Parts: sequence; structure tokens; C-alpha cells
Amino acid sequence: MSAELLRTELDSAIADLPRDGGNSLVLSPNLLALLREAWLVASLQCGRNSVVLADLLTALTTDQSLRIVLRGIAPSLRNLDRNALEKRLSAAPISDAAAPIAPLSGGVSTAGDNEFLRLYTRDMTADARSGRIDPVIGRDRELRQVIDILMRRRQNNPILVGEAGVGKTAVAEALALEIAAGNVSDMLKPVRLLLLDLSLLQAGAGVKGEFERRLHGVVDAVKAAADPIILFIDEAHGLIGAGGQAGQGDAANILKPALARGELRTIAATTWSEYKRYIEKDAALTRRFQVVQIQEPDEETAIRMLRGIAGSLKAHHKVRIRDEALAAAVRLSARYIPDRQLPDKAISLIDTAAAAVSLARQTIPEALKGLRNERAMLALEAASLQAEPQTAEIVARLAIIDAEQSDVSAEIEKLQAKFDEEMRLSREADRLEASFVDGDAAGDPVQKTDPGHADNVAPFSPHGAAEGARAALVLAERNLAKVAGETPLVPRVVDRDVIAGVVARWTGIPVGKLLSDQVETVKTLDARLKERVIGQDAAIARIAAAMRAARAGLSDPRRPPAVFLLVGMSGTGKTETALSLADLLYGGSQYLTTINMSEFKEEHKVSMLLGSPPGYVGYGEGGVLTEAVRRRPYGVLLLDEIDKAHPGVQEVFYQVFDKGTLRDGEGRDIDFKNTTIVMTANTGSELLAALAADPDTMPEGEALEALLLPELQKQFKPAFVGRTVVLPFMPLSGETLSGIVDIQIGRIRDRVAAAYGTTVSLSDAARAALVARAKASEMGARTIEIMIARDLLPELSTFFLDALGERRKIASIDISFHDHRFVIEGRAADDTEFADPQGGAANEAASDGQAVRMRH
Repeated sequence: MSAELLRTELDSAIADLPRDGGNSLVLSPNLLALLREAWLVASLQCGRNSVVLADLLTALTTDQSLRIVLRGIAPSLRNLDRNALEKRLSAAPISDAAAPIAPLSGGVSTAGDNEFLRLYTRDMTADARSGRIDPVIGRDRELRQVIDILMRRRQNNPILVGEAGVGKTAVAEALALEIAAGNVSDMLKPVRLLLLDLSLLQAGAGVKGEFERRLHGVVDAVKAAADPIILFIDEAHGLIGAGGQAGQGDAANILKPALARGELRTIAATTWSEYKRYIEKDAALTRRFQVVQIQEPDEETAIRMLRGIAGSLKAHHKVRIRDEALAAAVRLSARYIPDRQLPDKAISLIDTAAAAVSLARQTIPEALKGLRNERAMLALEAASLQAEPQTAEIVARLAIIDAEQSDVSAEIEKLQAKFDEEMRLSREADRLEASFVDGDAAGDPVQKTDPGHADNVAPFSPHGAAEGARAALVLAERNLAKVAGETPLVPRVVDRDVIAGVVARWTGIPVGKLLSDQVETVKTLDARLKERVIGQDAAIARIAAAMRAARAGLSDPRRPPAVFLLVGMSGTGKTETALSLADLLYGGSQYLTTINMSEFKEEHKVSMLLGSPPGYVGYGEGGVLTEAVRRRPYGVLLLDEIDKAHPGVQEVFYQVFDKGTLRDGEGRDIDFKNTTIVMTANTGSELLAALAADPDTMPEGEALEALLLPELQKQFKPAFVGRTVVLPFMPLSGETLSGIVDIQIGRIRDRVAAAYGTTVSLSDAARAALVARAKASEMGARTIEIMIARDLLPELSTFFLDALGERRKIASIDISFHDHRFVIEGRAADDTEFADPQGGAANEAASDGQAVRMRH
């Protein structure tokens, strides 16, 4: 028989098949009959578990109806000799792919068992013996509890329940390590711990019954295995909770009988929320398991856990990790990353820091790369300007670009020299440390450098005394610290400063060296606040003192840094104080979260702050307060007009003031330990105004607070007032209001100079009018801002628009006040042509040799 002829006949038959576009293709009855006959030939006659071509040919010659179909498709097969074909089948060797199957009466075969277990499980004990599992420390009590449950005759199935990241999987890995080491009872020594891979078990199981078939196969394979097997089901709710999905309806019922009879020993792991949602509701299933609670370890235990895995992280990243970094990772993550659990968050912190150090030692520093990019951008701008007509402005800008390029190039050379010296000293320190830490300098992964750097490494004899190497290392590290200064380009090891930098990038909270950068800011906070908030020196001094205590780490770390209640009449600087605090201490107004508490006059609106509870409209969207703090935990929270909120709403903040946490509508704990809380209220305004009327007899300090207390208790409960720092904001004097006028006019002066290049001066009459109007109003200094926006700015806008339309350039203007209105008088410049407000300022600055440096 010619194989080529048979192929041609089959291709021709396929080409003659009709094409029914859009109709679903199905298997024909003849094809199903052929496959059935071929399977019978392979399994019964030849004892194989797979079908080969010879089985198909034998089946074609056995069935009469198939022989008729065959004559029309492949005429060359009419003379096929069945006897010769059967002789060849019986004489052919059986390949691995067609291994014989066990008799049906023999139960589940070993090959079948291995196939299910090979596809859907992973041997954790084998991983432990081969060293692919990290050491597990600090879980001895939980491990002993798991072993006790596994030793039972019935209901011997522990379920590890705990929050995500506390180490549930690590307990199972600890059991695998103990079994591999033989440190278990004789009953557990031959046990294999297999991890059931749920993703593989469910992948492609869309056909109804396929998931159950696979799960049955795994269970039967475990029961029939020669060696005892314990299944570990991580994220068990993914298996048991799949009961309502198509094709997975009986997952729990498949496991229940085997678990109840003790035929299947299982270790499950899940979180508390998933346990309550999926498992606890099924009483029959809950009875099969014994809960083992996995709690978050304390800080000391977490540090020991990190020491156990530090070696694998060092080997992976090829960097050194100091023990101080492990302690810092645990303590900083426990304080600044409250939404995750130890040890998971500390491990992530160490892993990220080690990756950052490894990357920094193999790439160009960010500072150097930024300078090179800036030089390239300047060159690109210069090339673009040189292609344009050379006006005076362009020539001036090109001169500035040339000077900037020279400065940037000099800075690049300086930074490159520093980088090279740091790398040389780092390699020298690595080599010295490897000589007495590893005992073999040649085998240290950090020391291995390419031959191109051989000249940069200080020679050191590996046979020198260890003490000499230690002394040389101290000297090298001292030289490295001297070269690196406060901002090292290349971190040599993972230490507490590197950890602090990672925490700062993750949370936006400055810690470590970044915190030390704020020391000067905190020391001068009161003076800088007094420049922006005038006339409230006593309150500002107490705010600055409280923030210095918080920055020094002396305040209670379990509470917010400070909780201030600013009371007084409107327009005395309460809101401006909160804004200035966010700007000066936290880095900008974007760190201020403002909530108008007058919107919460009804008690039921507390759900707007915390988020709707389950079952209510808006559940899952978060609350106004909790979402704002969760997204920006580092900053100032301003609760404006807290006195207008319902007393029931005020009581929500007791937990925040005491414990620094608040539980939202979804059950999450929101952290307020890095949020400075400022509340404003108009309570006691009349009393403060009466006391301020006679400055000679006005009380101060505790005496003033004692007079205010009865007024405060009319609006707030004593428990609320006792948790805050009450700061009275006194009515502003005429001198103070005059200073506020200068601040407001100064802002207008800056805007006018930037847009039109014009200087602005304010007459004494205009200043006196603003001060008098503010003193007569109950809104205080806010009246000044209102008058400027309502009366002065429209006059200024009209004046400059008229000058712009007439192409007149104004050198300076004087603002005066006549007949209850502001009057603008301007003086023309020598150059009478007015510049465009969008480009005029830059053009004039360029002509005076003061062009603004362009940034990209």
C-alpha cells in the first residue's frame, strides 16, 4: 500500500466535502463508530490505553458499514489484509505512550493516580528536601497545633484562618520542612504534602462535569496512593465557594464524604472574611475542619522571621542586607503601612529595598540621568531657536541656554566623578567584607566584578588577618561616607536609610533621613506661620510646639500627631492656619483635606463620612472622610465648622482622637496616626470679642480657656473637648488688619508684575478704608478679601484691558480710595507699546537680561 497514494485520496475526499458556512460542525455517526471500534481494538486486543493508526485501520476492516464507506473514500484500502495487520500489531513493541492499562477489576491504577497528581498538585515535601522552601521561624505553636489535628483518627483536617499576609501558607511550608527533616512522629514521616493547584484544576473545566471529574480523580488518587498523602488547599474558598458556578456544583459534596471518613486528610487555608462567607454557612462542612487561628506576629517575632529569609534575598539580589534594615522594615511597616499584615509587608519592604540597591549599583544614578536629560533638552531648544529669525529675545535666550549648558555640564562632570569614586570605594568595601564574612572572597557574589573594573578595586590579600580586614573595612566605609555625604548616589548595602526611602516612596510620609530634612522647617515653624497668620501669636506658638513634639517622636504614636480645636469669630485666621500648616509642614496645599461639617446636621448623615453599610445604597463607594484619609494618610484634615455638626456625628471622632483609627462602612480600619486634625468653630465668638475690647484686662492661657469652657460645653460634650487642644483665636486689631491688607495686596502685586510688568502701590487712604470696613464687619479679615475681589479687582481689570486695547504700556499704578470707591492712577513707561500679557512679561524680562529659565 502506498502512503502517498492514500494521502492523495484522503485530500481529494476532504476537498469534495460541502461547505456549510455558519453551521456548527458535529462528529458524524460513522466517525464515532470508527473511534469506538478503534478503542476496543487498542484496549481489549492490545492492552493499550491510547489509539494508534494501526487500530484505526483494523477497525475499518472489522465493521461492514465502515468498509462500505471506506471504498468510496480510499479505494487503495480495499485490498487491505486484516490478518497481516493483526500479526504486525501483536508483534509490535508497546511504547511509553501506549503503555498497557491495568485490568478493570484491579481498581484505580498507579499510572492514573500519578497522572492526576502530576497535573494538579505540587509536592511540597520534595521542594523542602531540595531547598526550594525558605526557613519558617516563629510559628512553632501553630505548627504543633496542626500536627495534633493531623494525628487524629477522624476529623483530622485543620483549616488555617487569618488575615492576608500573616503567614498561613508558611505554616504549611513549615510542616513540609519538618516532614523532610524527619522531625515528626512515625505516623507522619512517610507522608507527602501536596499542594492542590486550584487554577489548574479549574482551567478549561467549562464543560459540565469536567471539574467534578478532575476533583474525583485527585481524591481517588490520594486514597489509592501507596504512601499517605496530605492535600494542602491554599485559598480554599476558591474551591469550596465555587458551588454556584456552572460545572462546579458539587465541589464541597465531593470532599465531604472523604473528609468525614478520614480517607482524605486536608490542610486548608483562607481568610476570616472568606471563611465566614463560604465555609461557616455550611455546618456539615464546618464540622469536618478544625480552625487554627493564625495571628499577626508581634514585631520581635517578625524580625526573627525576616532573619530566616534574609539569606535567600541576599542570594537573589546579590546585595548585603544589614540587620538594622530588618528591624527597620518591621517597625516602619508596622507604623506606616497599617492596611497590610506582618510579616508580609516587611518582607515586601526588604525585597523592594534590595532590588533598589541592586538596580542602583548596575545603572546610572537618577540624579546623573536627570542632568544628562536636561542638557539634551537644552541642546534641543537651542537647535530649535537657531533655526528661527534671530530677534533680540531669541539671542538673549540663546545666551542664557549657553550659560545653563555650561553649568549643567560642569555639574555632570562633578557628579560623574563622585559616582565613580563611590563605586570604587563600594567595591573595595565589598571585597574587604567578603574576606571575613564569607571566608572566601572569590566566591562572594557581590565581589565578582568584570575585568574592566579591576583597576578600581584596592588590592587585598585574602590571607590577611580578619582583624586587619575589619579595620580596613571601617576605614573604607568612613571614606565612602565622606565622599557620599548626605545624598549618596550608590547605596552599598540595604540599611535603615534605604528602608526609610522605600517607605517614603510608598506612603509619601518622610521618615529616616527624609524626616531629618524637615528639622529646620519644624524649628522655624512658628515664625513662618506668623508670617501668614497675623495676630494669633499665642495659638501659633502652641501649634508649633505640638508639631515639634510630634516630629521629634515624643508624641503618642497610637494617636494622631495633634488634634486642634480653633475657636473664635469668623475671619480671624482659623482656616488659613490649617492651609499654612499643610503648606509649610507637609509640602503643599494638596495635603489639606477639607470637610464642611455644616453638611452633617442630621445624625443619619454619618454614613456619608464612613461609607454606607452593607445592603444600603452607596455601599462600596467609601465615605467622604475615610476615603480621603485612606488615599492621603499624611497631611492635614480640616473639619470646618465642627460646631454645626450633629452631636452624634461628633461622637464618631472619639475613636480617631484616642486610637488613631476609624472603621469605615466596609469594615476596614482607616489609619489617622499620620494625620494632623484641625477643627474650626465659631463657639464663644461674642465672649472673645467682649474680652478683646479691653486689652489690658484680657486673660491669657489657661484663664482664657477656663472662661471659654462653659461656652464650649454648650456645643460639645466634655469628652469631645477633653480630647482636643483648644486654641482661642482673638478678634484682630487694626494693626493686624493692616498687615493682612499688605499680604493680600502683595499677592495682587505679584500677579500684576508677572502678567504686565507693572509695579503696584497702595495709598494710606485705601489701606485705611479696607481696615475700617473689616473692623466694622463680623467677618473679620475675610471682609478684606471680599472687598478686594468685589471692588478693587474689577477696577484693576478694566484699567489694564483699556491699556491693552490702546497698546499703552504702564510702568506703575497707584491705588487710592475716593468717594467710597477705588481709583487707579497709572504712569506710562518710556516704551509706550504695551506687551501681550501672555508673552509680554517674558519678553520684557528677556530684554532686561532677566529671562525665566525654561523647564521641560
